[in-house]
Amino acid sequence: MPLEHADPPSSQALVSDLLQRWCEGMINLQIDDPSDSARHGALDCPGCGRIHGRCFDAVYPLFHMAKATGEVKYLAAGKSLFAWSKNVSQPDGSWTVMPDPNSWKGVTVFGAIALAKTLHYHGDLLDKAERSRWTNRLVLAANYVFENFDLTFANINYGFSAIYALHLLGRQLGEPRYLERSRELAQQAKRYFTRPHKLVYGEAKPTERLSVRGLPAVDLGYNVEESLNGLVLYALAENDTELLDLLEKSLASHLEFMLPDGGWDNSWGTRQFKWTYWGSRTSDGCQPAYLAMRPRNPAFATAALKNLELLKRCTSPTGLLYEGIHYDSHGLDPCIHHTFAHAKPLAYILDSGADCSPPATPLPRSRAYGIKSFPEIATHLAAIGPWRATITAYDFLYRPGVQQATGGSLSLLWHQKLGPLCAASMARYQLVEPHNQQAAPDDEDFPLTPRLEKAHNGILYSNLFDLKATVSIASTSSSLTFNVSTKLNNCDYQELPVECQLRYTFTNDSLEIQAHCSQEASFVLPILSPSSDSVSQTALHCIQINKAGGSLVLASSYELTIRHTKRDRTFNRVPGAQAVPIEATVPANAPLRLLLRVS
Repeated sequence: MPLEHADPPSSQALVSDLLQRWCEGMINLQIDDPSDSARHGALDCPGCGRIHGRCFDAVYPLFHMAKATGEVKYLAAGKSLFAWSKNVSQPDGSWTVMPDPNSWKGVTVFGAIALAKTLHYHGDLLDKAERSRWTNRLVLAANYVFENFDLTFANINYGFSAIYALHLLGRQLGEPRYLERSRELAQQAKRYFTRPHKLVYGEAKPTERLSVRGLPAVDLGYNVEESLNGLVLYALAENDTELLDLLEKSLASHLEFMLPDGGWDNSWGTRQFKWTYWGSRTSDGCQPAYLAMRPRNPAFATAALKNLELLKRCTSPTGLLYEGIHYDSHGLDPCIHHTFAHAKPLAYILDSGADCSPPATPLPRSRAYGIKSFPEIATHLAAIGPWRATITAYDFLYRPGVQQATGGSLSLLWHQKLGPLCAASMARYQLVEPHNQQAAPDDEDFPLTPRLEKAHNGILYSNLFDLKATVSIASTSSSLTFNVSTKLNNCDYQELPVECQLRYTFTNDSLEIQAHCSQEASFVLPILSPSSDSVSQTALHCIQINKAGGSLVLASSYELTIRHTKRDRTFNRVPGAQAVPIEATVPANAPLRLLLRVS
């Protein structure tokens, strides 16, 4: 789907229309089978073929639509969902992520927030007995959160969400002990910000764990779509000015990673396995925090609305949010989880009366500022002319073998006319969270990260598993250069005795990639490209990809080939994109030069 767009005339209407579209999509998948109490009232998932326990969260946006439109179908759908939630309700007050009492209970914090907002804004849609029953269930959930959650409960997004949840529950239920606990956790939360850029860290277990290089666990997707929302809404409600000042700096630093089309560049994050171009697969969305903080920085509102426009373009004709930009062109069904999760903040935006007027302030990455470096994640951003890029050597592992982009790789490449051209995937696609991911389509795992690789004794080695790569930078008024020294490792981090260098040189007109190895290897460059693009090999050393906004021309010092895959495009669920898999041989001790130009 095309990513070029113009600002909509009414952002408020965009929020309302998209929310209604999503709610219609969810209602159409609600299971109506009174004879089967384990399924009746739940939301079916076309992408996963099962019920997601958190679908109960959709009660909140459905109740909002019931009040906004006066249509009974939304109210009936919300009530049926609440009745179904008994299938994931536990005696200790928790809800589980699946209809299995032994499955993950941490999601209780998100269910409690959704139910509290439903009762706060729309509880008048329930009769007295129903409201009492729903409130009693909220009390049980609130007590579970109070007794079990702190900032080390799990990944940091749970602790930060608990700060807001306890504050919300304290106000809704009139419980001062919840409010006090919320304030205690908020004071502790102030240490979970990196230096110097104040990125939220702790998106791993344990939250304080460091990488071999001493780097903390940072995940952009969860930070902007979950953690920062809770802390911002808490800080505003409490008027905690010290915390608000810190959050303003943090939001600004995270915003450096938003692309001009509203996409989030989480090519490097610790939970990149849940990255989709617009955000993260099962979190809520960036809109609440960024809209709420717009008085401090108008670009925050630009971020919220640009991302919302992208979400609209990634919404299927059936009213569900695709978890990527090319799901439709690859013929894949969307998972419903992304729709019910991202519908909640839209309901809150409308209920809270957030200012949705279109701002005039551009995003930071819209400017050609040169180079910005983030040493706490060993990552550099490049912006020159129409090019935007990310080069990373971040070495934090969420789990052994769960490998996001590293090794000095070009983890993101974006062009002003053509949109995203490269976007990193996992080095090996894995179902780290089987309930929240789907298998690789076509029974094919082809990484989308540009890379050096070499097969040796039947084992593949690549710089994608090099946790020790170094990156040096240089810039002039007309060029930006990144020099990478790297090794080839297998997925067990065993190293081949091969010395490798990569060089990325950006100018206004082109990107030149140089690759040099002491033994023959291959350089693989997957170019993001939906099936609607035309691809032609105009010469042995030249390939042209024609896109809606122009043509990308790749010219190489050695022959270029398009690697054979099962379909005309390879597809990776991280970040949900199709690609043309281009490669070239890198002869021993003879540099490959590959030039990218746009016409």
